Amino acid sequence: MKTAIVAVVGRTNAGKSTLANRLVGEKVSIVSAMEQTTRNRIRAILTEARGQLVFVDTPGVHKAENELGTLMNKMARAAGEGGDLLMVVFDGAAPLRQEDEGWMARAAFAEQPLFFVLNKADAPGFDGKPFRDAWARLMEAKGLSRAARWLEVSAGTGDGCDALLDALFAEAAPSPELLFPEDIVSDFPRKLAIADILREKLIPRLFREVPHQLGVRVDAIDEGPGNVWTVRATILVHRASQKGMVIGVKGRTLRAMRRAAEPEIAEAYGLDGCTVEPYVRVEPYWFRTTF
Repeated sequence: MKTAIVAVVGRTNAGKSTLANRLVGEKVSIVSAMEQTTRNRIRAILTEARGQLVFVDTPGVHKAENELGTLMNKMARAAGEGGDLLMVVFDGAAPLRQEDEGWMARAAFAEQPLFFVLNKADAPGFDGKPFRDAWARLMEAKGLSRAARWLEVSAGTGDGCDALLDALFAEAAPSPELLFPEDIVSDFPRKLAIADILREKLIPRLFREVPHQLGVRVDAIDEGPGNVWTVRATILVHRASQKGMVIGVKGRTLRAMRRAAEPEIAEAYGLDGCTVEPYVRVEPYWFRTTF
């Protein structure tokens, strides 16, 4: 039996969360086309006959435009330090960016076995050559010959994911026991997981500037009779002007969030029903006490 903690890093919107979900086979991290949706370190756990891989999904590094973005970048850059294996995910269908080269520079001096995963291989315009060339230039400039395993995958379709798992298990270390119980897919706390579901349902319904300053805190989960939960949540915004956007005209945005989130929460936790009771609160710089 083999086990490994796999640090999943890379720039924002490269598809890290989608890939982690695909590899585990269940939804663990929230997914959105909006950048900077993953806020926390989430452990997605795959257990099979070969052993166990624990994927630590992290916020992506991006060009920080505010204090919250800076805090998220700091957490993302520290994420790769604790893993047994380092997996850097690139969006192979997008142009090479400065953040991609930044991750290559950090990975060049990492001690763990290194995997460069070119994601979105099914998308138009996919081209891994600029990324491989950038790595070659870096190695030449630094006078290094750091080994890295390159793999092309599609987190959306699953193509290449079996080969990626084979490569990861090949580098995992023998272990007499699993790192986590075999019947769980994440050790992410229940309140944080539900908060992420609520935030995921809000993001596409808001103006672009709001999601990056939006927080969700689950204050209480009342486990009522009949296997039905009531989730009481506070939605935090940075500015008073954002409160109306989150509520929506006559409360429509919050109702839409509830309709989308309640069945997903019920399914995730095997419930017969779930009711979400949201409250929107203006709390300037709420993220200073969160990250």
